[in-house]
Amino acid sequence: MNTPDLILHNGKITTLDGAKPQVSSVAITGGRITATGGEELLGTATDRTRRIDLRGRRVIPGLNDSHMHVIRGGLSYNLELRWDGVPSLADGLRMLKEQVQRTPPGQWVRVIGGWSEFQFAERRMPTLEEINAVSPDTPVFVLHLYCRGMLNKAALRACGYTKDTPNPPAGEIQRDGNGNPTGLLIARPNAGILYATVGKQPKLPPDHQMNSSRHFMRELNRLGLTSLVDAGGGSQIYPDDYAIIEELHKRGEMTVRMAYNIFTQKPKEEKEDFLRCMKLTAPGKGDDFYRCNGAGEMLVYSAADFEDFLEPRPDLPSNLEQELKEVVSLLAANKWPFRIHATYDESISRMLNVFEEVTREVPFGDTKWFFDHCETISDRSLERVKALGGGVAIQNRMAFQGEYFLDRYGKQAAERTPPVRSMLDLGIPVGAGTDATRVSSYNPWLSLYWLVAGKTIGGASLYSEANRLSREEALQLYTQGSSWFSGESGKKGAIAIGQLADVTALTEDYFSVPEEKIKGIESVLTIVDGKIVYGAGEFGNLDPPPLPVLPEWSPIKVYGGYGAPLDMRKAARAGVPVPGHQHSAECHSHGCHHAAHQLQVGIKAAAPRYGDFWGLGCDCFAF
Repeated sequence: MNTPDLILHNGKITTLDGAKPQVSSVAITGGRITATGGEELLGTATDRTRRIDLRGRRVIPGLNDSHMHVIRGGLSYNLELRWDGVPSLADGLRMLKEQVQRTPPGQWVRVIGGWSEFQFAERRMPTLEEINAVSPDTPVFVLHLYCRGMLNKAALRACGYTKDTPNPPAGEIQRDGNGNPTGLLIARPNAGILYATVGKQPKLPPDHQMNSSRHFMRELNRLGLTSLVDAGGGSQIYPDDYAIIEELHKRGEMTVRMAYNIFTQKPKEEKEDFLRCMKLTAPGKGDDFYRCNGAGEMLVYSAADFEDFLEPRPDLPSNLEQELKEVVSLLAANKWPFRIHATYDESISRMLNVFEEVTREVPFGDTKWFFDHCETISDRSLERVKALGGGVAIQNRMAFQGEYFLDRYGKQAAERTPPVRSMLDLGIPVGAGTDATRVSSYNPWLSLYWLVAGKTIGGASLYSEANRLSREEALQLYTQGSSWFSGESGKKGAIAIGQLADVTALTEDYFSVPEEKIKGIESVLTIVDGKIVYGAGEFGNLDPPPLPVLPEWSPIKVYGGYGAPLDMRKAARAGVPVPGHQHSAECHSHGCHHAAHQLQVGIKAAAPRYGDFWGLGCDCFAF
């Protein structure tokens, strides 16, 4: 065996490798796993081998989200005030008000998905009156799933939405009794009006977009994510909107592996757009950090099967079959893998008709294809997917809008949304994910909790035990399962000899913590390609150097990412002692926006991640 570059030892390591399911040590050389076992691996070390004592921490393979929108999301992450994990609407509105005060003229404050009113103690949405009260002059946009958007009066003016603005197709600009826009935008059920409103907002300059994308990847590393499949996204233009991630890849600054899919570009020009893209790239082009994965998640606009459980199921247009066949035939003939967004079985069955017709003329062979979402897919449709060699990438969208589904369709229908157990029993490839960032949060532990507990983030029970997974099964879907969707089965997803060296050590033992605590798990040590990309707690001294935050007024400089304000509020209000930290009345009122898990290793370790807070009336950073 080659001399190890790194040995992790004294851990509880879940490998997901059937030959050695549990070990205490792992050796890494050249970005690959080269040995697993016990403390005897230390005997293979030399002076140049780095040794890390895991101190009994649970270690798992790096998590892999089969469906995210990180390339798009990274371009604006630093601009977004995230309500992911915020426990109350009062907290959210206070954060909104504070951010308004630091946002310069000409810029917006935006809350772009990742939350549900059912996570709030108040169990309700903000009102337009509340949003206007905290921000009379700075434009504010609050996106709620893909069903509603809320604009304050300043944002209405910035968008140019007036009494004379017509409703877009499949969308509504809500109006008062005099016909003036109120500020509420409603998908009926198409989210086009919400996409369009996001598109009207200021963008970051390229250098800030690179900084923003790096911070987003670092946030994912904090939660144990090391890989993902990027599903394209509406208004995401290839290759223009991929230039930032391409540059980061060239610079060697990516800390999350990405396989990207190319979303269809323009209605009625889908075939021409894919022909153009085929001249620019090809499936597999790239390397283990960044490469093309194929087409989708939307292939033609006529097959846009949007999920909005506040609205009735949409009937897709009659030209779906003709347009979809044309594109899928092109993809199959050129051996391009594809994925397609599908929510309802009524739509799925029509799509399957097309796929069956195409494969009789142009056999799919080993060309990988799969559905995304599939909340109401039937047993018959699953059998057809299996027969065609397809897979299903599932996401925890129901965790954020399950209450709406229950209200519209009832408990019995909700029981199989989606029918994960049936998929697995049939032997269909299944990968887990989030569909972050505009509906679900990017936090993978919320999705793992949903799979295990069968509940929404608001606590509503969706599934009986028959459609819930064991913790190991759920973890397998988030590692080995997702690797199938990027054609990397056997290359990653397990801590096994020869596989990519992507691992994470956890704040809590995923296999033994109470079920509700799964949602709060994070990483204390994340390793990608054998290199440490994140360290916290007892591994805080291993954390890479901090990144500056651009722009200076960015919300993440103050609030961090998922759950950061919540962690510190708990510590501050409980009077948890913090080394070097002087609590003041102002400190409690501001909530001390940096995380308790970082504070336990000293305020100087926390400072790089959460930025400086001078000017907030809080002396948390008085060393």
